[in-house]
Amino acid sequence: MTAPVPAPAAGPALDWRDGAPVSRRHGESYYGAADALAESRHVFLAGNDLPARFGPGFAIAEIGFGTGLNALAAAEAWTRSGQPGVLTYTAFEIAPLRSEDMARALAPWPELTHLADALVTAWAAGRRRIAVTGLTLDVIEGDARETVPAWSGRADAWFLDGFSPARNPELWEAGLLAALAQRTAPNGTFATFTAAGATRRALAAAGFVVERVSGYGGKRHMTRGRRALP
Repeated sequence: MTAPVPAPAAGPALDWRDGAPVSRRHGESYYGAADALAESRHVFLAGNDLPARFGPGFAIAEIGFGTGLNALAAAEAWTRSGQPGVLTYTAFEIAPLRSEDMARALAPWPELTHLADALVTAWAAGRRRIAVTGLTLDVIEGDARETVPAWSGRADAWFLDGFSPARNPELWEAGLLAALAQRTAPNGTFATFTAAGATRRALAAAGFVVERVSGYGGKRHMTRGRRALP
């Protein structure tokens, strides 16, 4: 007998500003007011030297799944790069969006509609292991400070996309960043929108060679890095 699908959670409380979802708890938008897809490509794809580094078995992990936009941008980039097989993508999220909020948040990018529709349909059914074109996605629910250390996987690239350190300091704690570094493949990388000095120092202490580079649009800086060699 097939087990019943659990009822979807209520989801985080949101407001909407300029078409973007805003977390009431953190007082911050899930993505910027500028073209968030272009921002995702700049920060997380280019910040990790993707798609140039794609290859068989490549794995991405993300802190803060949010709307799913970064995962879909990665799936599209993988498909366009002509790689065989699929990209492995693991995301850690403490407060999953409701499917209707996810659909609304992804609606501004019609070029992603075929991917977004598949994601939202599976999400609404309560699935957290989801296949879309070019991507096998696992979303691990819970506090990343607990779920990342318990994860047995390894990432070739990390997308660090929690709310900003000032609004959501839990996702930038030294212990979590150290656990993240330990689960990074040799020559693995990370990228994040934030350029906060304390965060850069914590990432360096965790075992990354850290670099501050140009941000997207009006944001002067972002941070990227590579796992330090032993």
